[in-house]
Order: sequence, then structure tokens, then C-alpha cells
Amino acid sequence: MNYSFEYIDIILLAMIAGFIFLRLRGILGKRTGFDGKLETDFDQQFSNEIIKKNLENQIFDDEAQKDFLKGAKIAYETIITDFASGNLKNIKSLLDKKIYDQFNDAIKERKEKGHITETTFIGINSALIKEHHKKNTILEVTVEFVSEIISCLKDKDKKILSGNPDIVKKVYDTWKFSKDTKSTNPNWLLINTQN
Repeated sequence: MNYSFEYIDIILLAMIAGFIFLRLRGILGKRTGFDGKLETDFDQQFSNEIIKKNLENQIFDDEAQKDFLKGAKIAYETIITDFASGNLKNIKSLLDKKIYDQFNDAIKERKEKGHITETTFIGINSALIKEHHKKNTILEVTVEFVSEIISCLKDKDKKILSGNPDIVKKVYDTWKFSKDTKSTNPNWLLINTQN
């Protein structure tokens, strides 16, 4: 008789546990696993908002200026060497339309005359930010470059028209770069050059 009471107790406890489980399930919901999609979507949206906010509120502090100058030096050397070789394809994304057209016209004129440019880029002695200012979302930075280059211009018969293939020349350039801080494009555009 005692055994039957024990079984009844166990069954009764199991029924109470089942009832509590069903009540909790009803209150808390039926999701049992983790759905990562919500977090991924949030992370993506959050990251995009941070990137957008940082670009729009870009502070051109010392750290930003150092990073900018690293890229500006690379752009300077690349643009000079590619322009000298007559290849604007690789640097088109770094040039404002006006500058691209000027470079393109100069290369066409050189080809029409049969002139050949020989340029060896030795290196950059210095690159200093002369000024920077922001108007609306456009940030413009003017940089003074001092570099060393070997350069000469030859005619179709390889006669030297200007420059010297044996002399390293110090070159002083002032270039202005521009960037829309709202754009996600990391490239700065060269918008003006002065020797």
C-alpha cells in the first residue's frame, strides 16, 4: 500500500512540474535557440552609423594629419611617375576631373610632338601641410612637397630638349587635395597643382 502512495506522489510532482514548465513557456515564449541575425543586422547598422558619423564630424587632428600625409606621399609619387609614363588609367581615381583633363591634354600634346619623358623618382625630402579648411562637408588640404627627381624631355630622335638625365633636381610642389567627408570612398582627389 505504501508503494502505491509513493508512485502517486511521483506522478503528482511530475504533473506539477509539467504544469509549471508549460506556464513558463507560455509567459517567456517558445524561442529556445539564439538567432544571430538580429545582432548581425544591428552590428552592421551600428557600424555604418559610426562610420558615417565619424566622416561627417571628421576632426583633422594631429593623428588624422599624420595618416593623411602618409597617403599623400604615396599619391604624390604615384601620380608623378604615372603621368611621366603617360599612364593615367591607374591614377584616374586620385584626380579631380579638371586635373585629369589637364594631364590628359599634356600627354596627348607630348605624343603628337613625338616627345618622350624620362623620369626617375628618387624620393620625397619633406611633405608639410600648409593649410586645411572644411566648407560644408568638403575638406581641402594643401601640401608642400620637396622631392628629388631625375627628369628630361627628349624628341623623337632622342635629342634632349630639357632637363638632364644625369642630374638629380630638387622639385618644390604645392598640391591641394579634397575629400567629401560624407563619402565612404577613402580616396582624396588632387584638385590643384603648383610648382
